[in-house]
Amino acid sequence: MDSDTLTPLVHIRAHLNETSNLPLYQRLQRALRSAIEQHLLKPEDALPAERQLAADLSVSRITVRKAIDGLVAEGVLVRRPGSGNFINTRIEKNFAKLTSFSEDMRARGRTPRSVWLKRSEGTVTPDEAMRLRLSPGAAVYRFHRMRYADDVPMCLEYATIVASCLPSLEAVDVSMYDALERAGNRPVRALQRLSALLLNAEQAALLQAKEGDAGLSVERLGFLRDGRAVEFCRSYFRGDMYDFVAELNAG
Repeated sequence: MDSDTLTPLVHIRAHLNETSNLPLYQRLQRALRSAIEQHLLKPEDALPAERQLAADLSVSRITVRKAIDGLVAEGVLVRRPGSGNFINTRIEKNFAKLTSFSEDMRARGRTPRSVWLKRSEGTVTPDEAMRLRLSPGAAVYRFHRMRYADDVPMCLEYATIVASCLPSLEAVDVSMYDALERAGNRPVRALQRLSALLLNAEQAALLQAKEGDAGLSVERLGFLRDGRAVEFCRSYFRGDMYDFVAELNAG
């Protein structure tokens, strides 16, 4: 690698040399992901050729290929035939993994932030009561916000959380899942529904898009380990920024 890529190489080597019981290819995956998260490798940057990366790190090409394959599957990298492997600029969200927006953005070297549209405490609506399996009058917190990555608007999020699962309305800062985890109530599984839509005037204005542009709507119902529902969330994404992917297996 030349001097421009020396810093990420040093960073990756340091991670590889850390004591760990993980297989070498998983340690290399973590090292590459960490370099992306810390902006040592930036969106649209090309990785060195697999042969060169293997030589620079003194590992086998098979190890490099397995590490890169995993990051391609996660959507962190994109493989362009004839050109190489690049840091992905479109966000590929794996529908099979229950991760937060903040975690997804950091894994891709983006800086997440939120702008609050509304934070409130109230009682469940009939629709929320049915979805969250709550009794009429149960207390909930509602969090409405714009989600950004590197100051680019990515999605509108309207979340309802069972109030007993958070210590207070102010407990949520950047990441709702971090707040739920601190309270011991992070969802461990979820049901998600994806549908296409055309952005209305309000959605388009907030997402800095045009009315009628393609968008994606995602509904998520999150559950605790004991089966209780904790979160109902509706999110609206810019169609030009997001791809949702899922791995399917026969049988």
